Amino acid sequence: MTDHVLILGGRGRIGSHVAADLATHTQAQITITGRSPETGHSFGLPLGKKVEFLVLDLAEVDKLTEAIANSNLVIHCAGPFHYRDANVLKICIEQGVNYIDVSDHRSYTSKALNYHEQAVAAGVTAIINTGIFPGISNSMVRQCAEQFDQPEKIHLSYLVSGSGGAGITVMRTTFLGLQYPFEAWVDKKWQKIQPYSQREVIDFPSPYRRSGVYWFDMPETFTMPHTFPSVKTVITKFGSIPDFYNHLTWIAAHIFPKWLIQRRYMIEFLSRVSHLMTDFTNNFSGIGVAVRSEVTGKKNGETAVYCSTLVHENTAVASGCGAGSIAQLILEGKLKKPGVSPVEEALPTDLFIQAMQNRGIQINHNWIQSNFVGQQQI
Repeated sequence: MTDHVLILGGRGRIGSHVAADLATHTQAQITITGRSPETGHSFGLPLGKKVEFLVLDLAEVDKLTEAIANSNLVIHCAGPFHYRDANVLKICIEQGVNYIDVSDHRSYTSKALNYHEQAVAAGVTAIINTGIFPGISNSMVRQCAEQFDQPEKIHLSYLVSGSGGAGITVMRTTFLGLQYPFEAWVDKKWQKIQPYSQREVIDFPSPYRRSGVYWFDMPETFTMPHTFPSVKTVITKFGSIPDFYNHLTWIAAHIFPKWLIQRRYMIEFLSRVSHLMTDFTNNFSGIGVAVRSEVTGKKNGETAVYCSTLVHENTAVASGCGAGSIAQLILEGKLKKPGVSPVEEALPTDLFIQAMQNRGIQINHNWIQSNFVGQQQI
């Protein structure tokens, strides 16, 4: 029988690329949703006859429930997730339908994890925070952590060129992340961190090289201390190319009055201006992404550091690969984990490696500061 996949927000740039990945790697019948008929397109992506469009607002609970009940898998791409409740996940559990999302904020992650026991009881596999970061980045950390007898420190760095090929929702997500201090697991305790603070220059692969990144609130900051109990510190930092975007974002985080950056109209204004700016600079910077995962830990009684890196020319495409690969594994019955789980907890490394190879995504690995120095590729 043909699998039916419902992609909420599937007409957006990330949702469209999730649909494209599924259309390429599965035989599923895909339904993408949008709030109005004029949004029934997928940015020109060649999705073919496997994809149909459904006008659907998440506030239409009866229509949403019917669409979920007629699906084998629901993929939630309708951000920004700062504002979302977990009602879609709740309905999936009630209907016995598996679920994944591309959520990228700890407030939503916390809401989703509260449904873990209900999902276990219903036999529903719900995997949250898929995409590129969070998503593929989480699995990179897991692969690094598995090299150690005892991982102790995780340092994740993300770099995006211009808009990353994503839409205005991603701009909103960035500015929403500047509103409040957040808690990070540092030196075995939760500490308050100011967003977009403590600039650090990181060595990324070509073409990015040495680039600046800043503290940024990500779900990984919250989930990884629980997934890897021996880890004492989890650092998540983000930066943009060209570098002047970093300085503008820093000003928004540290100079603008807090009451102003917390207003929706200001978030909308900044997002639209930024989107116009990146549409222009994309012509020079590209729309790629770089991820660097560095894990420090104990191996054979020694302290060592293991690093993995990924570069992709299109951030939105990479996000589609991250979510699409997990969707494919669930549909094929290779990934079944009842409950609500972040990616690094749910996805075994062997399946992750296979999925990335099938999509032509290369991840480089090397030992540094240890007796195990060497390089690998997957």
